[in-house]
Amino acid sequence: MLTGDIPPNQTIYIKNLNEKVKKEELKRSLYALFSQYGRILDIVALKTTKLRGQAWVVFSEVTAASNAVRQMQNFPFYDKPMRIQYAKSKSDCIARAEGTYDKKKKQEEKAERKRRVEEAQQNATPNGPRAESNGGPAASSRPGRPSAQEAVADPNNILFIQNLPYETTSMMLDVLFKQYPGFREVRMIEAKPGIAFVEFEDDIQSSVAMQALQGFKITPQNPMAISYAKK
Repeated sequence: MLTGDIPPNQTIYIKNLNEKVKKEELKRSLYALFSQYGRILDIVALKTTKLRGQAWVVFSEVTAASNAVRQMQNFPFYDKPMRIQYAKSKSDCIARAEGTYDKKKKQEEKAERKRRVEEAQQNATPNGPRAESNGGPAASSRPGRPSAQEAVADPNNILFIQNLPYETTSMMLDVLFKQYPGFREVRMIEAKPGIAFVEFEDDIQSSVAMQALQGFKITPQNPMAISYAKK
């Protein structure tokens, strides 16, 4: 096993990532995928020659990192299976690669970053792999009024997704929804950013995905609002 000689810690190291994916899209997709296991403090992905195809994800809790290592090992991400292990020393190895290593400074920066993140998110509901059901806190906390589709549409195999950040890609949603049985495809409307349709094989499978991801935050400001699509 990849993690055999490295003790569990809050940071996971991922390699064998698709090098063709742009850095910002890669970081957003990693956030969308791994935030289901716990609160993420930092994601680092560099495009230097030595560090291509690699990334580090820093969780707030060791248990979250452990779950991510166990559940996502070899997960097909942008058509390549991820290789995941606990990081030996995320901050140090990146700083050395950049030629900017300063241990004391890095420790101070990490502590300050953690404080800022905790202050910004102290009133936010943390993402989990199984968010509350439609009537629960995750659903009721999303901003804006319920859509007409949500009010009248009967359960069916197509989900209507709203409140997506404009930079969301179909690949990011594909990574999230393909975890659930019966997933078929994601359809986005180029002329209307912020919404998407996700199709499953039947309404039971779409309901499972809806309940699991209702209120899931692709970014801290964008909890997904999921309803059945109006046919």
